[in-house]
Amino acid sequence: MLIDSVQSQANRLEEALRDAADEGLPLPFVTVDFSKADLAPLTRITSLDAPHRVYDAILRDSRLGSEPFMRSAPGQRLAAAKAADATALLELSPTALLFGAWHSQGEGGGLGAKFERRIVSEIVGVGVPVDEVTDRRTGEVSVHSSARRGAVRIDPLGILSKVKVFKGEEDWSADKLSAGKGAKEKKPSEINHSNIIAKVQPLGVTFDHAEHRLTLSLAGLRRLRFGGGERDTAGRALIAALGLVAVVEQDARGYALRSRCELVREGAAPLEIVDADGVPRLVALDREAARKLYREAYDRACAAGFAFASLTLEPQEKLIEIVRRSRELALAGAGGGDDADDE
Repeated sequence: MLIDSVQSQANRLEEALRDAADEGLPLPFVTVDFSKADLAPLTRITSLDAPHRVYDAILRDSRLGSEPFMRSAPGQRLAAAKAADATALLELSPTALLFGAWHSQGEGGGLGAKFERRIVSEIVGVGVPVDEVTDRRTGEVSVHSSARRGAVRIDPLGILSKVKVFKGEEDWSADKLSAGKGAKEKKPSEINHSNIIAKVQPLGVTFDHAEHRLTLSLAGLRRLRFGGGERDTAGRALIAALGLVAVVEQDARGYALRSRCELVREGAAPLEIVDADGVPRLVALDREAARKLYREAYDRACAAGFAFASLTLEPQEKLIEIVRRSRELALAGAGGGDDADDE
């Protein structure tokens, strides 16, 4: 059973690297500074936070100096980057090469720069009790967790479900006339009062133990080029070392995945280096050793001629405005997701 997906793990690993960078780890990334936009508590978004990393629309709709970011010289380099020469990403946001990135809104309608992930991490549950459930209509058999759960929200006011309420277009009332135009009778639970009982559903996180499975693809790294020779070797080594730092930093942070799902590891499992002949070699790596390895790789990359730089952008006014309007709508109770109808 999948407990924490590859995408979720990537986000957690990036958060761990961001914290390490805040502690002084030499890691270049791009920051959008919202501190002057009067949008507290929002202060910054980085390429380690943004969903599409360095190619995210938040960065796209910000500016470097007076220029829109993707029209600036660094932005143009990122847009032109490719596996045959990934120098721009290595120098400005190497995590994009580790976790994958796609300039999906670039020129050519999705034909922009695209980099597959080089690290795959997930947490799975082992020893999950399951039941086979047959759909009475189709006969299709599906497998679900044997555990079941029901939920109930207890109303502290003790309002009974038999009490009649009426909900109009703008408000509700216990009296139909007072409820206003379009008033219809509703259950108290439909206006979030009274006890609310949820259906019994499969419980998705019952298992004997969990396993963290992670693969850092050296073969995938060899497909990245940075100008040939020592530059290729140094660039690949830096990304590999960055992946190892991400792993140990996540270990140090712990595994509080979600509410009532906090995992505690049983000791430190060694890493395996799988050679070309398929024979694995065990390697022990702690936090101090991983950081030391990364710093050495970083210094080697600098010596090979890479010019690392972290950039700070400012949001464009149009980006600030839609954030502000969204907040106003949310406070007015008119929020909605991307798929919400505006009828």
